[in-house]
Amino acid sequence: MNGVVIIDKPAGLTSHDVVNCVRRILGQRSVGHLGTLDPAATGVLPIVVGNLTRLAQFYAHSEKTYEGVIRFGFATDTYDADGEPTAPPQDVHLNIDEVRSVAAQFQGTIEQMPPPFSAKKIAGVPAYKLARKKKEVVLQAVQVEIKEFEILAVAGDQATFRARVGSGTYIRSVAHEMGQKLGYGAHLASLRRTTVAEFAIEDAHTLPALEAAMQQGTVESLFVHPRKLAPQLPSVSATEENAAMIRNGRSVNLPEMSRAPQVKVFHGQRELVAIATRIAGTLFHPGIVFARESENCQ
Repeated sequence: MNGVVIIDKPAGLTSHDVVNCVRRILGQRSVGHLGTLDPAATGVLPIVVGNLTRLAQFYAHSEKTYEGVIRFGFATDTYDADGEPTAPPQDVHLNIDEVRSVAAQFQGTIEQMPPPFSAKKIAGVPAYKLARKKKEVVLQAVQVEIKEFEILAVAGDQATFRARVGSGTYIRSVAHEMGQKLGYGAHLASLRRTTVAEFAIEDAHTLPALEAAMQQGTVESLFVHPRKLAPQLPSVSATEENAAMIRNGRSVNLPEMSRAPQVKVFHGQRELVAIATRIAGTLFHPGIVFARESENCQ
């Protein structure tokens, strides 16, 4: 079983918890994910299964979009609603123009301080492990890109937003720093990821739905069509002979792809055989082979 399935992650589970659930449901050991979501967050978590886990490198810097709510009035130690308040709550009466003015300061390429409760490592130890033990967490600011950050509405002490960001961006840190700028303190009250790269919430499935499909023998119908994966790479269909050569790691001529530096090579409509790189003219060498000849004969 090889493929990509988009899971609508529920709140309360870590991304690794979801991976373990999918392993159990599918009876498959080789399972991974494309982009961590915090336990409190929900939404798009692309899961890669079988030999398609090798696609992960093409999603290391994927753009993501989120919708959520920032609550003003007090900050927390985790920068979200799961944390402990770091000061008594304040009465807050938000002005949408003021909030939007502050939000505008976070658009573009900025220096961002990761939350102390994060997976960032300090001397090889994840920061959250040190933070849980009340040890000092000293992190370095990192450069991130926030392509869009729109305040949709304010009500009471809460602001609803939509954001489109580059990889490595912590929305929790945005919420925390907005609270600092407004002088109220703030934290991320809720977060839902709506896209990761080409994967959208409209195509996501719950874990119970995945389990039901597995029981009914229809689980592969939930997988993303392989030709939709890594859309930045053009697709080419290989002949039987070329597919066999590629499976065995041999270079082949692909005349129709003379200008593409890298291509997805398919056998038929759904079998992704390899990602191949042009080495000269129309000669392509398989850099990543997803199914070798011996595997297909088992």
